[in-house]
Amino acid sequence: MLKLDAVELTQGAFTLCADIDLAEGARLAVMGASGSGKSTLLNVIAGFLIPDQGRVFLGGKDVTRSPVPERALSILFQDGNIFPHLSVHDNVALGMSPSLTLDRAARERIPLALAQTGLEGMGDRMPADLSGGQQSRVALARVLVRDRPLVLLDEPFAALDPGLKREMAVLLDDLCSQASLTLVMVTHDLRDAEMLCSEVSVLEQGKIALQRGLAGIRDDRPEALVPWL
Repeated sequence: MLKLDAVELTQGAFTLCADIDLAEGARLAVMGASGSGKSTLLNVIAGFLIPDQGRVFLGGKDVTRSPVPERALSILFQDGNIFPHLSVHDNVALGMSPSLTLDRAARERIPLALAQTGLEGMGDRMPADLSGGQQSRVALARVLVRDRPLVLLDEPFAALDPGLKREMAVLLDDLCSQASLTLVMVTHDLRDAEMLCSEVSVLEQGKIALQRGLAGIRDDRPEALVPWL
């Protein structure tokens, strides 16, 4: 589903070097200290940054130089990118059309996505009328209507309290399983990674210093992650 083949990108004194190969349905946590290249890696996958060398493949297609809208992925940012002047319905609709011009089939997908994320009947509400958790669900509903096989998460739980973190992780887990979505999540918190991901790549100074499965990592080799946590 996702392959980074000998990707290199230099920005000033910093160079990112990455080789990643993820199968369909895989869930990868990208960890590392601040400045290690986590966000840069995510931006290369998304298309906001074009590598100097190497290639990026999505679903077997070379998208190295493809613009962001043409890539088969969705991005969920830390703040959810919810627009306060738009209703829940329109915030979700933005995932399919920036102009909010939708055909009948697209309009019918919105209430379905709201129901899947526990927001049934809330399409007419404004973001100010929602709790923080409900606003996060609006962002998830927007990802669902886009119907893209790869989801990129940029610190999605950083601003949430522990209870809401668990709630959103369970919901994301269910949605990814139902749609066989592939997931790449940038996080600083191993506990967040363990709730949702099965694999971890740790970046250090732009290079992958550790890449392995998450299962039992604390008991198996807890010292392996100590430098980055």
